[in-house]
Amino acid sequence: MSGQLDGKVAVITGAASGIGRGTVEVFVNQGAKVVAADIQDDRGERLVEDLGADNVAYIHTDVASEADVKGCLDFAVSKFGRLDCLFNNAGFGGVMGPIEETDIEGYHNTMNVLVLGVVLGMKHAVPIMRAQGGGSIISTASVAGLSAGFGPPIYSAAKAAVVNLSRAVALEVGQDFIRVNAICPGGIATPIFGKAMGLATQVADTTLNTIEDILKEGQPIPRSGLPSDIGNMAAFLASDASSFVSGQVLVVDGGLTAGPRRTGGLGERLTEYMTELGEQSD
Repeated sequence: MSGQLDGKVAVITGAASGIGRGTVEVFVNQGAKVVAADIQDDRGERLVEDLGADNVAYIHTDVASEADVKGCLDFAVSKFGRLDCLFNNAGFGGVMGPIEETDIEGYHNTMNVLVLGVVLGMKHAVPIMRAQGGGSIISTASVAGLSAGFGPPIYSAAKAAVVNLSRAVALEVGQDFIRVNAICPGGIATPIFGKAMGLATQVADTTLNTIEDILKEGQPIPRSGLPSDIGNMAAFLASDASSFVSGQVLVVDGGLTAGPRRTGGLGERLTEYMTELGEQSD
């Protein structure tokens, strides 16, 4: 049975867990060869064991390091012969707290991972893709980059930067048949979601079942988002089926940003849950 990514080679950053791992699984199932890049070496190696060394290769990559990013992309070409897709997905919740208490070292670390990492990926993928006649660059942004209220300030600013960076670079490289798009996830059931929403660490590290229970009440489609939902969108953007799609921001959020629900809502439910936890800890 053929897949929509047969013969494609992709690099996925932040690939060892959450949305990244879910996307690697989708890509492999659709026929792609994948270089999984992350700093979580144990999980990265386990990913290769689970999906097979013929399909996935792991490389330690700090996306805030230019040498690491360039080395990762060069490794993909040497390992699998080409680079059809780069998915700039690595991320974390970043620096937290109100703006007047922002830790500046934390600010720089957040921007280095969430913005500089995307810039470096684009910088070093474009020459490779130009030489081979085209490719697809996808970056994970967020609904927090489209509207206030879906994440802490610095995270939101970083994701807004990814949105407009993707549009600007799409204009620059379109003539080379390189397509550049961003995906804006809504509430996806991963621990990073809790941290990006400003939840306390102990909340973000609770079971995914708890996070799913919260998320399913927060948007018109009554279930939480799953990593595979983002993986499926990324697979479409990596495939030839999207060859005329570039400079776009694809929102995958169960209808969250379409408008307020008549009752309830994600922000309201999260607030209630944090209040409950606070009362339990008193």
